[in-house]
Amino acid sequence: MNILDIISKTKHKIPLEKSEIGFLVENYTGGKIPDYQMSAWLMAVCLNSLTDDETTELTLAMRDSGQILDLSRINGITADKHSTGGVGDKTSLIIAPAVASCGVYVPKMSGRGLGHTGGTIDKLESIEGYRTEMPLDEFISIVNKTGFSIISQNENLCPADKKIYALRNSTGTVDSIPLICSSIMSKKLAVSADCILLDVKYGSGAFMKTKEDAERLAELMQNTGINAGKKCRCDVTDMNSPLGMNIGNALEVKEAIEILQGKNKGDLYKLCIDLSADMLSLAGQDNCREKVQNAIDSGKALEVFRETLMLHGGNYKICDNVSMLPQAKYSYEVKSDRTGTISEINSEEIGMTSLILGAGRITKNQPVDPSAGIILNCKKGNKIQKGDLLMTLYSSKITDFSEAERRALNSMKIM
Repeated sequence: MNILDIISKTKHKIPLEKSEIGFLVENYTGGKIPDYQMSAWLMAVCLNSLTDDETTELTLAMRDSGQILDLSRINGITADKHSTGGVGDKTSLIIAPAVASCGVYVPKMSGRGLGHTGGTIDKLESIEGYRTEMPLDEFISIVNKTGFSIISQNENLCPADKKIYALRNSTGTVDSIPLICSSIMSKKLAVSADCILLDVKYGSGAFMKTKEDAERLAELMQNTGINAGKKCRCDVTDMNSPLGMNIGNALEVKEAIEILQGKNKGDLYKLCIDLSADMLSLAGQDNCREKVQNAIDSGKALEVFRETLMLHGGNYKICDNVSMLPQAKYSYEVKSDRTGTISEINSEEIGMTSLILGAGRITKNQPVDPSAGIILNCKKGNKIQKGDLLMTLYSSKITDFSEAERRALNSMKIM
């Protein structure tokens, strides 16, 4: 068995054996296969794809390249959730306490964002004092006490994925559905929750631009999870417009808290109810939508969120006073230059605007401005007059908003 034969088989669309995939992952992770040969195989996958069985075996080999979490000390059924990401996606901050308050445990590891907006960890780190890194024993203890905990990804999980993804990113081989699936699912399976809900997004603000590609990825990830012995479900959701009204780390925490307070029951609330109900259903519960709605309406989900913040060392008083979150030094109002109806709000352009403001990062170690971001004042389909407020831009780093305003206006089509 050698790497040249493996490259040749994938190049000629001949399925690899389980042992060949294991050999590939183990020897590349261990430094025995050089980058240039692994790059050749990754490009062959991009051009010719993999079978579903190959994708499952690749996922499992990547999972097994590092630590697999032992969640057996958690006192009940565990559920994990992953979103393929998008602009304004703060759903984990709402879903995790909502599901936990209904009796299902949510031990979650998340990442920092690389792109126009921060990831879940960036959002949580905008809360004063919140610790995103802690020993596994403390993580499990918090989950047992409150029902959920979100911490940063363990460096010992899936070292194969970390190395392979870095190579994909530098060789133009990111956009392959089997490789996307194996990257996401290897990490989810390494966390080893009993149930996995996957929210696969499509549209201008998502990695998958078409619904058809998102559905293909969703089907592949769901089947991979089931083949690995997990209860797994994928929901395909729209990211052609930003999710919610707030984009940016502290601003998204603020919006999440307002939903948990029962003050906001718009599109974001409805999506979170749907996703939370699906997680409860995977865990074997009945009357799931009613339970989640009651958890929010009663304030129980907010109390779970508050207690978890406290155990993480975070300023739990924000649950009553969101003004204690980081506040931007500067703001700028973007107003409409015409009268008409908003026919489109391009999520990608909104995301690039937030990047200019400082809410995201271009390089891995670049710091984010936790106060930066955007509050939208309108949604797709709204009728507006010339001079109406479209959105407000926030930043503590820039005072010249001209470029951000240009991108912001370009994000909206007014007919």
